[in-house]
Amino acid sequence: MVKPVVAIVGRPNVGKSTIFNRIVGERISIVEDIPGVTRDRIYSSAEWLNHDFNIIDTGGIDIGDEPFLEQIRQQAEIAIEEADVIIFLTNGREGVTAADEEVAKILYKAKKPVVLAVNKIDNPDMREQIYDFYALGFGEPFPISGAHGLGLGDLLDEAAKHFPKDTGEQYDPDTIKFSLIGRPNVGKSSLVNAILGEDRVIVSNIAGTTRDAIDSLVTVNGQKYVIIDTAGMRKKGKVYESTEKYSVLRALRAIERSDVVLVVLDGEEGIIEQDKKIAGYAHEAGRAVVIVVNKWDAVEKDEKTMKEFEQNIRDHFQYLDYAPIVFLSALTKKRIHTLIPMIDMASENHVKRVETSVLNDVIMDAVAMNPTPTDKGKRLKIYYTTQVSVAPPTFVVFVNDPELMHFSYQRFLANRIRDAFGFEGTPIKIFARERK
Repeated sequence: MVKPVVAIVGRPNVGKSTIFNRIVGERISIVEDIPGVTRDRIYSSAEWLNHDFNIIDTGGIDIGDEPFLEQIRQQAEIAIEEADVIIFLTNGREGVTAADEEVAKILYKAKKPVVLAVNKIDNPDMREQIYDFYALGFGEPFPISGAHGLGLGDLLDEAAKHFPKDTGEQYDPDTIKFSLIGRPNVGKSSLVNAILGEDRVIVSNIAGTTRDAIDSLVTVNGQKYVIIDTAGMRKKGKVYESTEKYSVLRALRAIERSDVVLVVLDGEEGIIEQDKKIAGYAHEAGRAVVIVVNKWDAVEKDEKTMKEFEQNIRDHFQYLDYAPIVFLSALTKKRIHTLIPMIDMASENHVKRVETSVLNDVIMDAVAMNPTPTDKGKRLKIYYTTQVSVAPPTFVVFVNDPELMHFSYQRFLANRIRDAFGFEGTPIKIFARERK
């Protein structure tokens, strides 16, 4: 299921980050009363009346040293490209400005649903201030207050009316869907071509469910795969090449549709901070992960090089300690044959179920090896463990008091489960619940 995407668009200092945080329900973006201070995450999941959707705060898209109005235009264009519904945010205290009109001109051409919101209407006496905003040409303006959380329900009701009705996948359930994510120029497109060219059994190119993405359907040894294209940024231009965070927007859409995510690193250039941010999204989404070090042909090597690079990855990506690492070259196709077996393994482990009786034997042996912790004289008691879901494998441990389940002991149990059942390539989740 692909979630609809809502983008919040508007000139600086109208309260985009405040509204974003209100809708998401946690303080993700940095908020200060100075134009252009949004620096942090610009994309998150949200829910409204059983509607799950993703939301973009365009204020966090850093365009660089472009002139003021050019920045607004480019941020709006990115939102238009990515979003199913656009919330056009204005400032009720300042009235309609020339910059608002500039944003409106861009949105007229969007051919996407636009919901007009007038922020900073903090009490009913201020409602008369919204009437000027009819002039922007987007129908009824919705008065809201980000500071006080007023009017957001009506705004989201209107946005939800425009969500796409059919966002399901069209593929056979046995098909393994995988995507390649990573910062620009790590060789994602070349790797896609190498995988397809290696086996030469493309069945067809199918228009993906997300805008202009093209999914490649390929069969290897009887197993069907869909390669979800994140690398093909068809709309060229400075905004897409210079905006570092734009690659994250594309990656998140692809992650959502994937069973397995290939985190592609540049073996020649090494690991940078953006690699860790992008990989973190795959982990947070609970997808199976394979780390791919591309351009390995360009690296000067001795017998220690691969081991040292692998250790470097483990140091930087500690949260991906379950992910296998593949070294290859898309250009020369060296070691490309090692990739599909890793994808198969990660996919299989992602949906693996274990027998409850065997699982409880493993947990009891773990407790015997390392007794449960105590707090203020009270010891954690583990009564029973069961696997409740897959993709990722998720376990519930029934205990006397969940507060006694320290994170370190939870991790110990997770490691014992991995030792017993494998689960290489997939995260696993453990929750403590009180036995009723």
